[in-house]
Amino acid sequence: MSDGSTIEWTDATWNPVRGCTKISAGCKHCYAETFSERWRGTPGHPYEQGFDLRLVPEKLADPLRWARSRLIFVNSMSDLFHEGVPDDYVRLVFEAMNAANWHIYQVLTKRASRLRQLSNAFSKSLVHQPHIWLGVSVENRKHGLPRIEELRRSRAAVRFLSVEPLLEDLGEIDLTGIDWVIAGGESGPGARPMKKEWVVSIRDQCEAAGVKFFFKQWGGLRKKIAGRDLDGRTYDEIPERTTSSPPSRAERGHRVDTLAKLVRSVA
Repeated sequence: MSDGSTIEWTDATWNPVRGCTKISAGCKHCYAETFSERWRGTPGHPYEQGFDLRLVPEKLADPLRWARSRLIFVNSMSDLFHEGVPDDYVRLVFEAMNAANWHIYQVLTKRASRLRQLSNAFSKSLVHQPHIWLGVSVENRKHGLPRIEELRRSRAAVRFLSVEPLLEDLGEIDLTGIDWVIAGGESGPGARPMKKEWVVSIRDQCEAAGVKFFFKQWGGLRKKIAGRDLDGRTYDEIPERTTSSPPSRAERGHRVDTLAKLVRSVA
C-alpha cells in the first residue's frame, strides 16, 4: 500500500493485484504500464514482472494495518475485475474491505460487465456497503457510456464515474443513480487534447442532477503548469464519507488472522 498518494481524489493506493491488459481507447497511454515496465527484470522489485497480471495475496491485509481512516484507491496499478482475476480472489478483496471498514475504498474498473455480474452474485452484505464505492472509466461515447448502465445495474451503495482521460464530447449523460463524477485530461508524452467545452458540459450536467463533481486536471505534457482551475475555481466535491471507528490494535490483529484463514481456504 502507498500512503500519501499524488492522485488528487484519494489518500492512498492498495494493489492486491498488479498488471493489466488494454481493452479500450483510454488505455493507450496507461501510466501504470509505463511505470511497471521500467522495472521489468529487476530482481526483487514489486514490478520485476513488468505489467504482467498477477495476484498479490500478501497485500490483502494491508488496510487492516492502518488505524487512521483513509480514502483508498483499490488497484491503481491494475483492474480488480480483469478476466484473469478469479472470482474467489475478487471476493477476498471485498472481504478485506469489509474487515477494514474504517476506510473508504474507491474501486474503479473498465470491465463494467464483470463488475455488474460479480457484485450481484456476491452477497449484498459484502458489496452494498457505504464505505465501498464502485466506479467505471468513461473516456468516450463508444467504450465509456455503456459502462455507466452496467454500473447502474450493479449492487453498489455509492457509484462514481472517472471521466479521465476525457477524449471527446460525451453529449448528454444519464446520471441517474450516480453519486460522483471525476473529470480530467490525459497527461504525459503524447497526451491527447481535451477541450474546455467538454468539461463544462459534464460539470453543468452534474450540477443539474445534484451529482458531486471533481475536476482533476487539464493534463497535457506539463500538467502541473496547466493546473486544475475551471472557470476561476477548483472543483473538489466528493460524496459524504461514511465509515466505522477503527478498532483496537488487538482487534485489528485478530481480523488479520481471520482474513489469513480465508485466504488459505481458497488457495
